[in-house]
Amino acid sequence: MTQTRPQGEFTMRHNASLSMLILGLMVAVVASPGCSTVPETGRKRIMFVTEGQEQSLGLEAYQEVLAQEKRSDDARMTAIVERVGRRIAQAANRPDFKWEFALLESPKVNAFCLPGGKIAVYTGLLPVAKNEAGLAVIVGHEVAHAVARHGGERMSQQMSVETIEELLSIGLQKASPMMRSGAVQAFGIGTQLGVLLPYSRTHESEADKMGLMYAAKAGYDPREAVPLWQRMAAASQGRPPEFLSTHPKEENRIERLQEDMPAALQAYEASPQRYGLGEEW
Repeated sequence: MTQTRPQGEFTMRHNASLSMLILGLMVAVVASPGCSTVPETGRKRIMFVTEGQEQSLGLEAYQEVLAQEKRSDDARMTAIVERVGRRIAQAANRPDFKWEFALLESPKVNAFCLPGGKIAVYTGLLPVAKNEAGLAVIVGHEVAHAVARHGGERMSQQMSVETIEELLSIGLQKASPMMRSGAVQAFGIGTQLGVLLPYSRTHESEADKMGLMYAAKAGYDPREAVPLWQRMAAASQGRPPEFLSTHPKEENRIERLQEDMPAALQAYEASPQRYGLGEEW
């Protein structure tokens, strides 16, 4: 007489095997062999996008932003943004970048640096920055994203995830449509929370560290980074929990910056020109 397994036992074993498969695929994404190394930190990462491709996309995106956004008419603040930007650019030591700087009229509390050195600061950020040193920390952070090629790395990660999702779907062709759909969805959620978001927070922490050093090397007091991020925290209430965010909590960010402060202060003291907090507004 053939003994029939209880349906619940079969389902539990099947789900356990499926969970192990999903976990293995997630580990494969994280452990993909590093194709390149982040300058200044030595972190290994996957990279399927060339720097030329990145810079071409960056230029295209920058031109689109300038076509849609209004440049500020404030000559004084425009000059300050360019002055701080050029000092940070020199500290970043990427003479191959075609640096451009723009102050955009908008209430957004934001700034960015696209691949190739295309920098924009929104006027809504200026009250939070408060002075040149605060602005230097922010611009240094954004420049670090471009120098470390975080955009290309994120694209490469997404390419890896999409490839593995496709392989997972193919591997489950014999499963029921509901099981197949559920597995692919579970993998998508797993990679988002377990891989992509933590990697984004890694990028943010890495940009904080590199940007702090850029600001110090440019001659700005790096100690302004702590009150800056305290002001940023006050301006960003109602954000999602850290595990669902691409950015670390401000208190965690400040703690890491304080750990990096001794090295940044050494770089500041070694800078040929020291501007302190610079001009305030």
